[in-house]
Amino acid sequence: MSAPTIDAQTFRSWIEDGEELAVLDLRDAAAFGKGEPLYATNLPADRVEAEIGRHIPRHAVRTVLVDDRSGIAVEIAEKLARAGRSHVVALAGGVPAWLALGEGLPTFDTPGVVFSLAIRDERGTPVVSAAELKQWRDAGKDVVVLDTRTVEEFTRDHVPGAISVPGAELLLRFTDLVPSPETQVLVSCAGLPRAIIGAQTLIDGGVPNKVAYLDDGTAGWRKAGLALETGATRLYGPVSEAARRAAESFTARIAAEDAIPEIDEATARAWRNDEGRTTYWLDVRTPEEFEASHLPGSISSEGGQLLGVSYRTIAVRGARVVLIDEPTGTRAATTAHWLKRRGFEIAILKHDFAGSKLAAVA
Repeated sequence: MSAPTIDAQTFRSWIEDGEELAVLDLRDAAAFGKGEPLYATNLPADRVEAEIGRHIPRHAVRTVLVDDRSGIAVEIAEKLARAGRSHVVALAGGVPAWLALGEGLPTFDTPGVVFSLAIRDERGTPVVSAAELKQWRDAGKDVVVLDTRTVEEFTRDHVPGAISVPGAELLLRFTDLVPSPETQVLVSCAGLPRAIIGAQTLIDGGVPNKVAYLDDGTAGWRKAGLALETGATRLYGPVSEAARRAAESFTARIAAEDAIPEIDEATARAWRNDEGRTTYWLDVRTPEEFEASHLPGSISSEGGQLLGVSYRTIAVRGARVVLIDEPTGTRAATTAHWLKRRGFEIAILKHDFAGSKLAAVA
């Protein structure tokens, strides 16, 4: 029996109907690029059977496989059906058929650039150019640059003198990295999205400093004819007690605005065991913390990455998302602050990894 397919019009109606839906883009990473056109979860065809459970934990979720019209989506849908995933279909005609519908198509997730620019325009997030930063430094101005990308991206290249502090870590570690309230703070990334969101996070959290984002990040620095620095030159360190106390104040300010529910572990487990609804357990601490100790069944999903590219992890739209953090909860609150605005149903689970015997390495 051939695997079922759906046409592009039906697919469009599914994206817009509000029910749980998973979409996997089966193209290789190069073809997928930055996520266009759907901003679905990219899971190359040769990895689907091994990794689908991480992205789509419930077998009964409506799942659409999208290829480049190669036919591989139908083949994989057939294999997944034999493995018990009876609600998997292939998009007939793949990406070309979708694009043929014309302009104004919905995306499966909100592109990070679109979202961050909307936030910038709504909040009036301050901006500083590479040329202005250069002038400030030449004049001896007290200014610090915080790079919100992953440590790996930072190591590849960054604005000279910047400090690596991935986005969800900003409020938690801010006081250690910027001890003086007089310091001008600039937030940088490779371009715009994470820099804008990082800067606005600090502003929303109520840090005492003047904050702006560096226009176009490392790309803007390069365009200005300035050389980037390479290597793991300045990385965030352990959190001091003073920074943790300050972070609790920042967190309270963000949490008061968002009203994200906090749940206990029993509730989180009941949600995950619900056969009629998908729930993700996403641990938003650093990968190193996750490796040292984590709740069994949770997924390491560094909060800073979730802020901009949630589609890499959350494949099921309409699912519940539980963000797991240590008791301060700053990284979960930071991540929830933005995911809520992207339409996700969020709850926070705080866990004492240092003191609990339930924390385990899976």
